[in-house]
Amino acid sequence: MSAQNPVPEPTGGPLVEGPADPEHDPRASYALEPDYVAALTRRVVSTTGETAQVDTPLNGAPLAHIPQSSAADVAEAFTRARKAQQAWSRVSLDDRAAMLLRLHDLVLDRQDEIIDLIVWESGKARKHAFDEPMHIALTARYYARTARQHLKADRKLGVVPGLTRVEVNRVPKGVVGIISPWNYPFTMALCDGLPALLAGNAVVTKPDAQTMLSALLGAQLLEEAGFPADLWQVVAGPGADLGPEIVGRADYICFTGSTATGKLIAQGCADRLIGCSLELGGKNPILILRDADIDKAAEGAVRAAFSNAGQLCVSMERMFVADQVYDRFVERFVARTEAMSLGASLDWGTDMGSLISQQQLDAVVRHVEDAVAKGARVLAGGKARPDLGPYVFEPTILEGVSPDMTCFGEETFGPVISIYRFHDEADAVARANDGEYGLNASIYSQDGSRARAMARHIKCGTVNINEAFGATFASIDSPMGGMRQSGMGRRQGAEGIHRYTEPQAVATQRLIRFAPMFGMSDEAYGKVMTANLRLMKKLGRA
Repeated sequence: MSAQNPVPEPTGGPLVEGPADPEHDPRASYALEPDYVAALTRRVVSTTGETAQVDTPLNGAPLAHIPQSSAADVAEAFTRARKAQQAWSRVSLDDRAAMLLRLHDLVLDRQDEIIDLIVWESGKARKHAFDEPMHIALTARYYARTARQHLKADRKLGVVPGLTRVEVNRVPKGVVGIISPWNYPFTMALCDGLPALLAGNAVVTKPDAQTMLSALLGAQLLEEAGFPADLWQVVAGPGADLGPEIVGRADYICFTGSTATGKLIAQGCADRLIGCSLELGGKNPILILRDADIDKAAEGAVRAAFSNAGQLCVSMERMFVADQVYDRFVERFVARTEAMSLGASLDWGTDMGSLISQQQLDAVVRHVEDAVAKGARVLAGGKARPDLGPYVFEPTILEGVSPDMTCFGEETFGPVISIYRFHDEADAVARANDGEYGLNASIYSQDGSRARAMARHIKCGTVNINEAFGATFASIDSPMGGMRQSGMGRRQGAEGIHRYTEPQAVATQRLIRFAPMFGMSDEAYGKVMTANLRLMKKLGRA
């Protein structure tokens, strides 16, 4: 695996040269402009006077001090959001959609700044950070262009043709609470909130503590696009402290994170009888069938397993390869993996960047060491690379992983994939369905019809054919979410915006009433209605 220059270099944007850090590489002496950081962090609702230091995983140097919110600050954020939402709900749908289109252009125009900030906070490769502004632009444009399709009053069948008119309105829930993760700090901070705003809601969001700046830049761009300032409130602090405060006040909760935390949030929502959508953990399978294009499958498998250093909820950690192509595929997969360039850098050209923290690195090391100690073989990678960055770990392929190993069934959330042979495709599907998760799967085959038929038997919310995860995730018109322990609810598509609304049926009755008329007895009324039901069936009416 080739190394990239580990020294972050300025690429334009909010960077200034600062003092060298003697505990780290003295050449890595660039920092974020203090006034720039101050302009972002003042958007946090905070009266505590307390801050938390955030360090960059690129070199471990301090990045920013984030104001911390209290329970009282969360309450204040909801107060502001509710007041703003009352006025916002009366803004026309066309005007809301126009703001999303302005956001689309702002995100594309400012993508270098956005990407810089994402890389500084997360340590991911620049090409993987690029995915984030692209996804937000796609999301903003999709919902702006389909606003009426999803939110206009929908005519329904009335019980008496011509005399009963029924419409279903989409009424905003009110204030949506969003708790977003660190792995895609710009995308996850914004993508679930955009349809909430379009539907007429306000948002109170708590981004992950490690990646607040990317989320705060998103809030700034929303305001620049024309959204009212108080409509999008940001609080900061430990999830264990602020999460219950948000759940206790929101009208709906959207959470992306671990299954364990998702269950706690679901319990809190159940106690208040409010809805929630939860995108949780995964142990995602990729199947390489006997008729797969080996070169395309090997290239796709690298992205499937090692994009964002494996810190992606839809990335692959279990690979099942048909006997007929196993040896040839593994040879090419290993070769491609070993050819990857690694590093902690702001530059383009790095194939895989850093893990985000020491905690994440420790988890990956623990999984790999446990597997090797119990007999697994390392086909590629397998070790940390502190020479490239404090949290860089090589992309790793394991063979011979067995159920007694931690990484067999537990999510690693790092650049580690276990590879298994299969002979019978039904057995491969059964093994893919093993465990408690069901988020994303991938199938490589040159027979698209056969692969799509197989996909129907895989218990995952999304399945990609001849692609890792991008085909479904970038198709904003289709729902994205998990089955089983991987969550509930969906983002994107109609489901992604309807979750933030209450369906309200409004029926107008003309001329007749649903009771005896014109001196008709109850018995006669019953006979007339029975005859009407028989007639409607003969006419083919639903």
